Amino acid sequence: MTRSEKDGQLVKSYHFASFENALERMNKAWAEISRLDHHPTWTNTYSTVDVSLCTHHLWNKIWPKDYELAHIMDSLYTSYTNASA
Repeated sequence: MTRSEKDGQLVKSYHFASFENALERMNKAWAEISRLDHHPTWTNTYSTVDVSLCTHHLWNKIWPKDYELAHIMDSLYTSYTNASA
C-alpha cells in the first residue's frame, strides 16, 4: 500500500473488508483531521476510501501537514488491518 504523488497531491487508496469498515475508519480519522485543521479530499466507494492531500490555501502544494495527516491515516489503516487479522 504505497502513497504516491499525482498532480501535486499525495494520493492513496485504502481497502477495507466492507462499506461499514471503511466508514468506521473515516469516522475515526475526523478527530485528527479536526485537530490538525487540515481537511483531505476523500471519497468512499463501497469498501475503498480514496484520499488526496494538498494544502489548498498554500497554492495547492504538498506541505508538512499533508505528510503528517497521511501518516495518521496510514496508522489508522494499519490498526484496522492488525485488528482484522
